[in-house]
Amino acid sequence: MKKSKKSLTSVIMTIIVVLALIALATPTLFNSLKFGLDLQGGFEVLYQVESIDGEELTSDMVTSTYKTMLKRIDVLGVSEPVITIEGDDKIRVQLAGVTDKEEARQILSKAANLTFRDTSDNLLMTSEVLTGGGAKVGQDNKGLPAVSLSVADKNEFYKVTKAISESDDNRIVIWLDFEEGTDSFKDEETKCGSLNDSRCLSVASVSQGFASDVIIQGNFSTEEVTTLVELINSGSLPTKLNEISSKTVDASFGVDSLETTFLAGIIGLVLIIVLMISLYHVAGLIASIGLIIYTFLTFFIFWLIGGVLTLPGIAAMLLGIGMAVDANVINFARIKDELKVRKDLKSAYKKGNTASFKTVMDANLTTLIVAIILFIFGESSVKGFATMLIISIITTLFVMVYLVKIMLNKFVDSSKFDDKINLFIGYKDKKENKNIDFIKNMRIFLSVTIVTIILGIVSLIFNGLNLGVEFKGGTAITVKSENELKIEDVKNDILSFEYNLVSIASDTNTVDVVVSNHLSKEQIEETEKYFVEKYDASTDIDVISNVVKQELIKNAILSIVFASIGIVIYISLRFKFSYAISGLIALVHDLLLMVIVFSICKLEVSTIFIAAILSIIGYSINNTIVTFDRIKEIIKEKYSNKVNKKEELKDIVNSAIKNTMTRSIITTLTTLIPVICLIIFGSKEILNFNLAFLVGLIAGLYSSLFLASSIWYLISKNNLGKKPKKKWYEVSEPEEKKVKGVNS
Repeated sequence: MKKSKKSLTSVIMTIIVVLALIALATPTLFNSLKFGLDLQGGFEVLYQVESIDGEELTSDMVTSTYKTMLKRIDVLGVSEPVITIEGDDKIRVQLAGVTDKEEARQILSKAANLTFRDTSDNLLMTSEVLTGGGAKVGQDNKGLPAVSLSVADKNEFYKVTKAISESDDNRIVIWLDFEEGTDSFKDEETKCGSLNDSRCLSVASVSQGFASDVIIQGNFSTEEVTTLVELINSGSLPTKLNEISSKTVDASFGVDSLETTFLAGIIGLVLIIVLMISLYHVAGLIASIGLIIYTFLTFFIFWLIGGVLTLPGIAAMLLGIGMAVDANVINFARIKDELKVRKDLKSAYKKGNTASFKTVMDANLTTLIVAIILFIFGESSVKGFATMLIISIITTLFVMVYLVKIMLNKFVDSSKFDDKINLFIGYKDKKENKNIDFIKNMRIFLSVTIVTIILGIVSLIFNGLNLGVEFKGGTAITVKSENELKIEDVKNDILSFEYNLVSIASDTNTVDVVVSNHLSKEQIEETEKYFVEKYDASTDIDVISNVVKQELIKNAILSIVFASIGIVIYISLRFKFSYAISGLIALVHDLLLMVIVFSICKLEVSTIFIAAILSIIGYSINNTIVTFDRIKEIIKEKYSNKVNKKEELKDIVNSAIKNTMTRSIITTLTTLIPVICLIIFGSKEILNFNLAFLVGLIAGLYSSLFLASSIWYLISKNNLGKKPKKKWYEVSEPEEKKVKGVNS
């Protein structure tokens, strides 16, 4: 007893120390995080890399172009640039905090310029003397790493190298993007060859004229040689950058978004903690401590991998909180169920933990499937959303399943709560409610689904969807001022530019405009300047070309299709195909309801709406699997996996719904809390995402409890009495041949 008391005291002291460390480390962690454009303003541009000589574009050419852009970003002085290769031929650059967007655009988009100069900075040769992409990693005569150059114009190369070899200073300097009047070998001599600090790539002594391929040798490491090869190739490759999308976010937009979203997050977290403690008392307090550790650890892991935090990322984090709580809600619900039978806290706790583990794993793995698919097919902010969701799921399994259970074990083993069960987990021994016949109302549930589908089809035919600029192409312009903006004035301003107006909406001091034109760099600069001078207003301009539009539409469709297939396969393997079909129909219902609401209300459908759809696919199936797990468990324990009567099926479904209903409502509520906080207090940039998720959560609660189980009942009822089909891997026993007079 003394040992248990001492053990519990040490756990409490450890918890206090951990919470104190989190409190001290949190400000430093948040100051170290990299914030995206939507949280601090800046400039984003998506380029398509194209060949200018008709040759096929190779991955090496794209990589070399990428390396050049990285070096150019260093010149801009951006502290946390994000540059990524997307697909086979696209490069996305995100420069948070950049103030001079036009300078950034000019530096990034110009062709890489490789030149050979003397030590007085006089031009000797351009990259035209080299074979395109002809620099390779080689070795000198001592076997050390060196750069091998393939010379195309051998006559010119010989003429220049011979003249240099006979001069007083027989050195050739190789420059990338040399700028007249700014760069000088005298200033860069000590840094020349330090590839991260200078545009002076290399300086080589020339002892004779060369009319063949040559080697640049020196005290190079293999990594330095590889980098030098890529930079030289980037200056001689026949590629150009075609801007197909851009986004400019004023710093004021970012600051407002960051403050409002974090406020929503804090309020949501506090409300969830209050709800958990009020429902589950001491166990709820321990779960809340786990929730604080989970939140800190998720941000810490995100920081470790160098993630860039965006509004969708914060949304994923807050939704992840609801999903993390779900792991404990499932566990606590099972412990309470066991207490009804056993009355003893220790045995009920042990049995409830064991029973809940598989359900928690199933629920999280199905959501993980969706998150991975979202990461593979998502772009930019959607990929950030998926990254945060993946981290949230993994952290949930570690903290909310493993660490929280360790803490709970210590409290249970202390025996202090053996006669204080209500104080520990909020359980009161009360009379069992009469069973409700949910199957009796099955026709109502199915009718609601059919009506929903019909409404969805009618709405889509007559209303269509209010597709955002990402799916239509064009330019979205948000004008924001501290003074009130009149929508008519801004509309006339836009028309004065002769832009084709698609839509316009206002909210006191903010006006959102969409035009079908793909604004050029010059038009963006002109528009920004105009609104600054006339209204002292900041602008957020997002340009989407047809190339990007087509790619987004394709990826959105593939994401939804593959996510659905992945879930069907998982449920079929984990349960049976009948469960997978029931779950899929319920998902279609949830997604259609989201689409109907957006169609009727004319809400904008953007890429982040697709993220909401995919999140609901994972979250709704999460709820459905909890009900399916209970159905499967009842069949095994009560009917020994053999159900022969329709009445038995009814009893199974009714019991499963009754046993999981409270858990599903609480789980949905804990996820709804941060979503509602984001709608009320959060940034309007993710308002539609949160509205879509709100509708999806409510639809998912209804479908997982009533619709999916009703459809499973119908399928199972039709299969009663039928011999189960053998799996493809099962071997059939050969039938005995009947011979008259022998065995017949």
